[in-house]
Amino acid sequence: MTLHQPAPQVDEEAALAARAAWLHFAGGKTQGEVAELLGVQSTKAHRLIAKARADGLIRVFVEGPISGCIALEEKLKTDYGLAFCEVVPNIDEGSLPLRTLGMAGARYLRNLIESAKYRMIGMGHGRTLATAVDLMPSVAANDTKFVSLLGGLTRRFAASPFDVIHRLAERTAAETYVMPVPFFANSEKDRQVLEAQYGVSDVIAMAREAELYIAGIGEVDRKSFIATAGMVDEEDVEEVMKTGACAEILGHFFNEHGEHLPNSVSARAMAPRFSDLKSHRIVAVAGGTSKTRAIRAILAHGLLFGLITDEATARRLVSLKPGREPGKKNGKPAPG
Repeated sequence: MTLHQPAPQVDEEAALAARAAWLHFAGGKTQGEVAELLGVQSTKAHRLIAKARADGLIRVFVEGPISGCIALEEKLKTDYGLAFCEVVPNIDEGSLPLRTLGMAGARYLRNLIESAKYRMIGMGHGRTLATAVDLMPSVAANDTKFVSLLGGLTRRFAASPFDVIHRLAERTAAETYVMPVPFFANSEKDRQVLEAQYGVSDVIAMAREAELYIAGIGEVDRKSFIATAGMVDEEDVEEVMKTGACAEILGHFFNEHGEHLPNSVSARAMAPRFSDLKSHRIVAVAGGTSKTRAIRAILAHGLLFGLITDEATARRLVSLKPGREPGKKNGKPAPG
């Protein structure tokens, strides 16, 4: 017998007020622009924003259910076995909606810190996560600590332009632990030597102890983050592309069917081993036209515990056929 859970009940007026508030306060839209985007009169847009403020939805971020996004969240959770999913309305255009994703990621990080649910959180890096930290207001870290999951230097030992750990330290005054080595070593033997170094091995041990990993998802092409930021060279990109990979997360590569593709490049990554990824809760903050295929590949593998994405990307994802059996949580318990 198949049990069907009832669809979540949403107060449509409250949901519309939350959407209007998000567009106005987070997206910087005028009330006239909000009215046009929502298809309502300007007077109603003004009333919706006032309602959101009166109902206590406006703090630093907009809180509350957002009509249209709720259904997408439930669909993604069911289709891809996610325990957690947040879909937010788009407030910017382009192939990578950094402001949209950054605002959502910033709110999620702030809530994690304020809840003090996790003692140690492992962080990836990249444009999206760096934007999220930049948009997050200063908040006391309490007992939460952060550890870098990836080497933070380029192949030429330059600092990553999208560092996350140092930004987090500035925003939260938290204890943060950085891995001062390249994201990808020159060889697998070099990786082993670097991992054995005093200090580096301690950070790797802390990363394994982290209760939650937060990561971005990258596409695999010559314009990807790891290529343009100097983490790998052109020959590395060509090698990975020849394997059929289209997605990267925390130094590991996957094809469009969600199959993990070990290769000599990932073997050089100063990053968690694949067994570590399988045994940890991973929440990805990712979206955009250019990354939809990559996100779908990671979802198809079933690696993610949670996903934070934008509404336009979510709509594209739910229109694609899921690549794994619905309802599974990849062996990870749902959040309490």
